[in-house]
Amino acid sequence: MSKAKLFNMAGEQIGEYELSDAIFGIEPNKSVLHDAVKNYLANQRQGTQSALTKGEVDYTTAKPWRQKGTGRARAGYKGSPVWYHGGVAFAPKPRDYSYNLNKKVKKLAVKSALSSKAGADEIVVVDGLKLDAIKTKPFKSFLTKVGATGKALVITAEHDEIVIKSARNIPGVKTTMASLINPYMLLDNKLIVVDKAAVEKIQEVFA
Repeated sequence: MSKAKLFNMAGEQIGEYELSDAIFGIEPNKSVLHDAVKNYLANQRQGTQSALTKGEVDYTTAKPWRQKGTGRARAGYKGSPVWYHGGVAFAPKPRDYSYNLNKKVKKLAVKSALSSKAGADEIVVVDGLKLDAIKTKPFKSFLTKVGATGKALVITAEHDEIVIKSARNIPGVKTTMASLINPYMLLDNKLIVVDKAAVEKIQEVFA
């Protein structure tokens, strides 16, 4: 069975926590992970890019000069894409880049990401991730003690305003709930710091 280091809120290792092999011990499916990450990034795109076509630029439709006899290239419209400040050929327009993935694929991708992190010893479990007040300095000190010195993802079982506000000014640290995890955020962070209650919730949801 996969195991992760178990810490208390003082930043001391108090043992090891056994993780479910069905969630944290499978062979990561790289193809599915790629599909899930690509899907996540596509769904984040705003799709607001826009440019004017030659039919939308504000120019007179009068012919710039006569067709023959001037020595210049023939021209019919100042808004032509070949002209400076003319319209754009095949101009990008606002569009929706999002698409859906099969639920089973999403589930397998999350398990693959968790297993990849567990296999690399990049998951630590906290026995009761709870703060008494919104304080950034003590929380940063705690994260340093558990090994979260770079990009880290803190996962709580439920929405915890104190943890969120304590972590939001720490560079590289993000917070989320167990129900909102996705493969991209798991792979994008070096260390996953997860509350023991959140681990139990993850194992219940993805079993």
